[in-house]
Amino acid sequence: MKKGIIAVLAATMVATLALTGCGGAGDDKKSEGVMTYEEYAQAALDSEVVVETYVQDKQGWWENEGVGMATFYTQDKEGAYFLYNMPCSKEDYDKLTQGTKIKVTGYKSEWSGEVEIVDAVFEIENGNYVAAAKDVTSLLGQDSIVDEQNKYVSFKGLTIEDSGDGQAFLYNWDGSGEKGSDLYFNASKDGKTYTFTVESYLRGQDTDVYQAVEALKIGDTVDMEGFLYWYEGINPHITKITVK
Repeated sequence: MKKGIIAVLAATMVATLALTGCGGAGDDKKSEGVMTYEEYAQAALDSEVVVETYVQDKQGWWENEGVGMATFYTQDKEGAYFLYNMPCSKEDYDKLTQGTKIKVTGYKSEWSGEVEIVDAVFEIENGNYVAAAKDVTSLLGQDSIVDEQNKYVSFKGLTIEDSGDGQAFLYNWDGSGEKGSDLYFNASKDGKTYTFTVESYLRGQDTDVYQAVEALKIGDTVDMEGFLYWYEGINPHITKITVK
């Protein structure tokens, strides 16, 4: 489900680690005044938060009344932070490539269960880290999966189920869309079915994952990777899918 206008730049996730400017892979030593992920997780909603994190992916830059902004999926070795509609010049947006370290000051917020940082400002810092996908297949159906929210994750060996009217996927959650809209599809594990999304602002109709979902058949066995977004429960934003 969407909340307002966002835009897209498809960026391919790479499950490798890079060296930071501090001399270590994903060095999570925090600067003075910066929260650990645990401190961030314990912070009250609507309170100011200050974190250091690394860009993992981004939804494309756009302007609203002359102010540039974008949405970012970010992560460090402790946890993940979803930066919603963060003001950002086009010049800085182009600098915020996968792995780039940033210091973010904003306000912790929640929308339908999705915890995010809003009204944020940022500084680019020295350092680089790209998170490997964490296999959370065994956590499906468990309350503890919420602890992985917004991380880059993987799901292994799921079965594609009917998403409605005998279709393997729908354009929009209710089938009201068309090519270019978000894709929604159901997949099951151990007898339980879950809904997954290809967010068109993150991976548009010309991307491999979008076209792969359009080609799915009910009964296919798939492996998937993506970001563990939340909407009234898990609503992963899938960036890669492989039919077994």
